[in-house]
Amino acid sequence: MPLEFIRANPNNPRRDFGAEELGELAASITEQGLMQPLLVRPVAGEPDRFELIAGERRWRAAQMAGLHEAPVLVRDVDDREALALAIVENVQRSDLNILEEASGYAQLIEQFGYAQVELAKVIGKSRSHVANTMRLTKLPSGVRDMLAQGELTAGHARTLITAENPEELARHIVAGGLSVRDAEELQKKAAKPVNDTARKRRVKSPDTLALEKMISDGLGLRVNIDHGERGGKIAIKYRTLDQLDLICQRLQKRG
Repeated sequence: MPLEFIRANPNNPRRDFGAEELGELAASITEQGLMQPLLVRPVAGEPDRFELIAGERRWRAAQMAGLHEAPVLVRDVDDREALALAIVENVQRSDLNILEEASGYAQLIEQFGYAQVELAKVIGKSRSHVANTMRLTKLPSGVRDMLAQGELTAGHARTLITAENPEELARHIVAGGLSVRDAEELQKKAAKPVNDTARKRRVKSPDTLALEKMISDGLGLRVNIDHGERGGKIAIKYRTLDQLDLICQRLQKRG
Protein backbone atom coordinates (compact mmCIF):
# COMPACT_ATOMS: atom_id res chain seq x y z
CA MET A 1 0.00 0.00 0.00
CA PRO A 2 1.29 3.53 -0.74
CA LEU A 3 2.47 5.20 2.47
CA GLU A 4 0.55 8.32 1.51
CA PHE A 5 -2.70 6.37 1.99
CA ILE A 6 -1.87 5.88 5.67
CA ARG A 7 -2.28 8.33 8.54
CA ALA A 8 -1.20 8.16 12.16
CA ASN A 9 -3.53 6.98 14.92
CA PRO A 10 -4.35 9.88 17.30
CA ASN A 11 -5.01 7.32 20.06
CA ASN A 12 -1.69 5.55 19.71
CA PRO A 13 -0.49 4.86 23.27
CA ARG A 14 3.11 5.39 22.20
CA ARG A 15 4.08 9.07 22.25
CA ASP A 16 7.87 8.95 22.37
CA PHE A 17 9.66 8.37 19.05
CA GLY A 18 13.36 9.08 19.57
CA ALA A 19 15.16 10.62 16.59
CA GLU A 20 18.22 8.42 17.04
CA GLU A 21 16.13 5.25 17.25
CA LEU A 22 14.13 6.21 14.15
CA GLY A 23 17.35 6.98 12.26
CA GLU A 24 18.77 3.55 13.09
CA LEU A 25 15.56 1.83 11.97
CA ALA A 26 15.45 3.89 8.76
CA ALA A 27 19.02 2.83 7.96
CA SER A 28 18.06 -0.80 8.51
CA ILE A 29 14.98 -0.43 6.27
CA THR A 30 17.15 1.14 3.55
CA GLU A 31 19.40 -1.92 3.57
CA GLN A 32 16.93 -4.73 4.26
CA GLY A 33 13.48 -3.32 3.52
CA LEU A 34 10.51 -3.31 5.88
CA MET A 35 10.47 -6.82 7.33
CA GLN A 36 7.14 -6.62 9.22
CA PRO A 37 3.83 -5.30 7.84
CA LEU A 38 1.97 -2.34 9.29
CA LEU A 39 -1.44 -2.98 10.88
CA VAL A 40 -4.08 -0.54 9.56
CA ARG A 41 -7.86 -0.10 9.39
CA PRO A 42 -10.04 1.64 6.77
CA VAL A 43 -11.16 5.20 7.49
CA ALA A 44 -14.95 5.34 7.19
CA GLY A 45 -16.19 7.49 4.30
CA GLU A 46 -12.70 8.16 2.90
CA PRO A 47 -11.65 5.89 0.02
CA ASP A 48 -7.97 4.95 -0.09
CA ARG A 49 -7.47 6.27 3.45
CA PHE A 50 -6.29 4.02 6.27
CA GLU A 51 -5.38 4.65 9.90
CA LEU A 52 -2.53 2.94 11.67
CA ILE A 53 -3.43 0.51 14.43
CA ALA A 54 0.15 -0.57 15.11
CA GLY A 55 3.53 0.09 13.55
CA GLU A 56 3.81 3.88 13.66
CA ARG A 57 7.53 3.70 14.41
CA ARG A 58 8.08 1.52 11.32
CA TRP A 59 5.81 3.81 9.26
CA ARG A 60 7.81 6.90 10.25
CA ALA A 61 11.15 5.19 9.62
CA ALA A 62 9.98 3.90 6.22
CA GLN A 63 9.21 7.48 5.18
CA MET A 64 12.63 8.60 6.40
CA ALA A 65 14.17 5.80 4.31
CA GLY A 66 12.40 7.08 1.21
CA LEU A 67 9.98 4.17 0.77
CA HIS A 68 6.78 4.87 -1.15
CA GLU A 69 5.00 1.62 -0.34
CA ALA A 70 4.88 -0.77 2.60
CA PRO A 71 3.35 -4.19 3.33
CA VAL A 72 0.18 -3.92 5.39
CA LEU A 73 -2.43 -6.02 7.16
CA VAL A 74 -5.91 -4.49 7.04
CA ARG A 75 -8.30 -5.04 9.96
CA ASP A 76 -11.81 -3.58 10.01
CA VAL A 77 -12.21 -2.84 13.74
CA ASP A 78 -13.80 -0.14 15.91
CA ASP A 79 -11.98 2.38 18.11
CA ARG A 80 -12.16 0.14 21.18
CA GLU A 81 -10.57 -2.87 19.52
CA ALA A 82 -8.06 -0.73 17.61
CA LEU A 83 -6.68 0.72 20.84
CA ALA A 84 -6.53 -2.70 22.46
CA LEU A 85 -4.63 -4.10 19.46
CA ALA A 86 -2.22 -1.15 19.52
CA ILE A 87 -1.44 -1.71 23.20
CA VAL A 88 -1.05 -5.47 22.77
CA GLU A 89 1.34 -5.03 19.84
CA ASN A 90 3.41 -2.43 21.64
CA VAL A 91 3.52 -4.35 24.93
CA GLN A 92 4.59 -7.55 23.17
CA ARG A 93 7.41 -5.67 21.44
CA SER A 94 8.32 -3.70 24.62
CA ASP A 95 7.90 -0.50 22.60
CA LEU A 96 5.99 1.39 25.29
CA ASN A 97 7.54 2.99 28.32
CA ILE A 98 5.70 2.10 31.50
CA LEU A 99 3.80 5.41 31.66
CA GLU A 100 2.57 5.08 28.07
CA GLU A 101 1.42 1.58 28.96
CA ALA A 102 -0.38 2.87 32.06
CA SER A 103 -2.09 5.67 30.10
CA GLY A 104 -3.22 3.18 27.47
CA TYR A 105 -4.76 0.94 30.13
CA ALA A 106 -6.51 3.93 31.71
CA GLN A 107 -7.93 5.01 28.36
CA LEU A 108 -9.29 1.53 27.63
CA ILE A 109 -10.96 1.44 31.05
CA GLU A 110 -12.29 5.01 31.16
CA GLN A 111 -13.18 5.56 27.50
CA PHE A 112 -14.13 2.08 26.33
CA GLY A 113 -15.46 0.44 29.49
CA TYR A 114 -12.95 -2.37 29.97
CA ALA A 115 -12.82 -3.95 33.41
CA GLN A 116 -9.34 -4.63 34.78
CA VAL A 117 -9.91 -8.39 34.67
CA GLU A 118 -11.11 -8.23 31.05
CA LEU A 119 -8.23 -5.96 30.05
CA ALA A 120 -5.67 -8.24 31.68
CA LYS A 121 -7.01 -11.17 29.65
CA VAL A 122 -6.90 -9.19 26.39
CA ILE A 123 -3.29 -8.07 26.78
CA GLY A 124 -2.03 -11.31 28.33
CA LYS A 125 -1.00 -9.81 31.68
CA SER A 126 -2.18 -10.39 35.25
CA ARG A 127 -4.84 -8.14 36.80
CA SER A 128 -2.31 -7.09 39.45
CA HIS A 129 0.09 -5.99 36.70
CA VAL A 130 -2.61 -3.80 35.16
CA ALA A 131 -3.59 -2.33 38.56
CA ASN A 132 -0.01 -1.69 39.70
CA THR A 133 0.96 -0.16 36.36
CA MET A 134 -1.99 2.23 36.43
CA ARG A 135 -1.07 3.35 39.96
CA LEU A 136 2.17 4.82 38.58
CA THR A 137 0.18 7.65 36.96
CA LYS A 138 -0.57 8.95 40.48
CA LEU A 139 3.11 9.75 41.13
CA PRO A 140 4.25 13.41 41.06
CA SER A 141 5.25 14.81 37.67
CA GLY A 142 8.93 14.96 38.63
CA VAL A 143 8.99 11.25 39.41
CA ARG A 144 7.06 10.44 36.22
CA ASP A 145 9.65 12.40 34.23
CA MET A 146 12.48 10.34 35.74
CA LEU A 147 10.53 7.20 34.93
CA ALA A 148 9.83 8.24 31.32
CA GLN A 149 13.49 9.13 30.80
CA GLY A 150 14.64 5.76 32.09
CA GLU A 151 16.35 7.12 35.20
CA LEU A 152 13.95 5.04 37.33
CA THR A 153 12.59 1.60 36.54
CA ALA A 154 8.97 0.58 37.09
CA GLY A 155 10.16 -1.44 40.10
CA HIS A 156 11.74 1.67 41.62
CA ALA A 157 8.60 3.70 40.95
CA ARG A 158 6.30 1.15 42.61
CA THR A 159 8.22 1.52 45.86
CA LEU A 160 7.47 5.26 45.79
CA ILE A 161 3.69 5.06 45.38
CA THR A 162 2.99 5.03 49.13
CA ALA A 163 5.93 7.23 50.12
CA GLU A 164 5.26 10.55 51.86
CA ASN A 165 7.98 12.32 49.86
CA PRO A 166 8.30 10.33 46.58
CA GLU A 167 10.15 13.00 44.62
CA GLU A 168 12.87 13.41 47.25
CA LEU A 169 13.31 9.64 47.54
CA ALA A 170 13.42 9.33 43.75
CA ARG A 171 16.31 11.81 43.61
CA HIS A 172 18.20 9.76 46.24
CA ILE A 173 17.63 6.57 44.22
CA VAL A 174 18.88 8.14 41.00
CA ALA A 175 21.86 9.88 42.62
CA GLY A 176 22.94 6.74 44.46
CA GLY A 177 22.24 4.31 41.63
CA LEU A 178 20.19 2.23 44.07
CA SER A 179 18.70 -1.14 43.23
CA VAL A 180 14.97 -1.80 43.68
CA ARG A 181 15.68 -3.63 46.95
CA ASP A 182 17.79 -0.70 48.19
CA ALA A 183 14.94 1.64 47.22
CA GLU A 184 12.49 -0.44 49.25
CA GLU A 185 14.75 -0.22 52.32
CA LEU A 186 15.13 3.52 51.82
CA GLN A 187 11.36 3.94 51.68
CA LYS A 188 10.92 1.90 54.88
CA LYS A 189 13.51 3.99 56.72
CA ALA A 190 11.86 7.20 55.55
CA ALA A 191 8.48 6.02 56.81
CA LYS A 192 9.70 4.72 60.20
CA PRO A 193 10.30 8.08 61.96
CA VAL A 194 6.78 9.16 61.01
CA ASN A 195 5.30 6.00 62.54
CA ASP A 196 7.44 6.31 65.69
CA THR A 197 6.39 9.93 66.13
CA ALA A 198 2.74 8.99 65.73
CA ARG A 199 3.07 6.34 68.41
CA LYS A 200 4.71 8.78 70.82
CA ARG A 201 1.83 11.21 70.36
CA ARG A 202 -0.65 8.61 71.58
CA VAL A 203 -0.72 9.59 75.27
CA LYS A 204 -3.22 7.61 77.34
CA SER A 205 -5.77 9.52 79.36
CA PRO A 206 -5.87 9.15 83.17
CA ASP A 207 -9.22 7.33 82.85
CA THR A 208 -7.70 4.73 80.50
CA LEU A 209 -4.73 4.20 82.82
CA ALA A 210 -7.05 3.79 85.80
CA LEU A 211 -9.15 1.24 83.93
CA GLU A 212 -6.02 -0.71 82.97
CA LYS A 213 -4.97 -0.85 86.64
CA MET A 214 -8.42 -1.94 87.81
CA ILE A 215 -8.58 -4.86 85.34
CA SER A 216 -4.95 -5.80 85.97
CA ASP A 217 -5.56 -5.92 89.74
CA GLY A 218 -8.66 -8.07 89.23
CA LEU A 219 -6.91 -10.59 86.97
CA GLY A 220 -3.45 -10.41 88.45
CA LEU A 221 -2.12 -10.03 84.90
CA ARG A 222 -0.78 -7.20 82.81
CA VAL A 223 -3.50 -5.47 80.76
CA ASN A 224 -3.12 -2.94 77.95
CA ILE A 225 -5.99 -0.83 76.62
CA ASP A 226 -5.60 0.87 73.23
CA HIS A 227 -8.53 3.25 72.88
CA GLY A 228 -9.29 5.76 70.13
CA GLU A 229 -12.13 7.67 68.49
CA ARG A 230 -13.29 4.60 66.56
CA GLY A 231 -13.08 2.13 69.45
CA GLY A 232 -10.12 0.09 70.57
CA LYS A 233 -8.85 -3.19 71.93
CA ILE A 234 -7.83 -4.81 75.22
CA ALA A 235 -4.74 -7.02 75.36
CA ILE A 236 -4.18 -9.34 78.34
CA LYS A 237 -0.66 -10.70 78.65
CA TYR A 238 -0.13 -14.17 80.12
CA ARG A 239 2.94 -16.42 80.44
CA THR A 240 1.61 -19.87 81.29
CA LEU A 241 -1.28 -22.11 80.30
CA ASP A 242 -2.56 -21.88 83.87
CA GLN A 243 -2.87 -18.11 83.49
CA LEU A 244 -4.70 -18.60 80.17
CA ASP A 245 -7.09 -21.05 81.87
CA LEU A 246 -7.72 -18.47 84.58
CA ILE A 247 -8.65 -15.84 81.98
CA CYS A 248 -11.01 -18.27 80.25
CA GLN A 249 -12.68 -19.18 83.54
CA ARG A 250 -13.18 -15.52 84.44
CA LEU A 251 -14.72 -14.78 81.04
CA GLN A 252 -17.05 -17.78 81.25
CA LYS A 253 -18.24 -16.70 84.69
CA ARG A 254 -18.92 -13.21 83.35
CA GLY A 255 -20.99 -14.78 80.57
